[in-house]
Amino acid sequence: MSAVGQTDSISGAGNGVPPVTKANNNQFLTFLMGEQEYGVDILRVQEIRGWEQTTEIPNSPVHIKGVINLRGTIVPIVDLREKFALESLEYGPLTVVIVLKVLHENGERIMGIVVDAVSDVYQIQEDEIKSPPQLGDGGSTDFIVGLADISNKMVIFLDIDGLLCTEDIPEMGDAVSQVNDHS
Repeated sequence: MSAVGQTDSISGAGNGVPPVTKANNNQFLTFLMGEQEYGVDILRVQEIRGWEQTTEIPNSPVHIKGVINLRGTIVPIVDLREKFALESLEYGPLTVVIVLKVLHENGERIMGIVVDAVSDVYQIQEDEIKSPPQLGDGGSTDFIVGLADISNKMVIFLDIDGLLCTEDIPEMGDAVSQVNDHS
């Protein structure tokens, strides 16, 4: 693990993404999807849970596995493998749901992401995080804050606000009410 960065923010971390700052100690929770390691700002992590069955919501996008009731809050669960168009795997004992606070134009929302396994917590210096490459017309890196080489492996840091945009995730509370009304 690296020491905490000395400057106040990462340049170029735009798109409404809170910059990596000394205030959050530049800490990232990392997780695995296949052989690739990804990271999110640790201050956005609400909790880490083992996989549990969700309540499926009709007509939701394929990467939305459904919702769970987390102490009275309806939490949409997104399968990142499906969101990233990776090969689907059967959920196993290491499969976890990382519950995150996602910011959007109307405030914040609690959401969960299904990942293969939790990896580590790293403190990253600002100068260790590099801007994502531009992929041209064929791909988008809008949801990537940056990349860093940690212990000879590349870690991709995600902009969870951009990745879990609310455009493709309906207000699940209303959908759950409709499902319950039809039961």
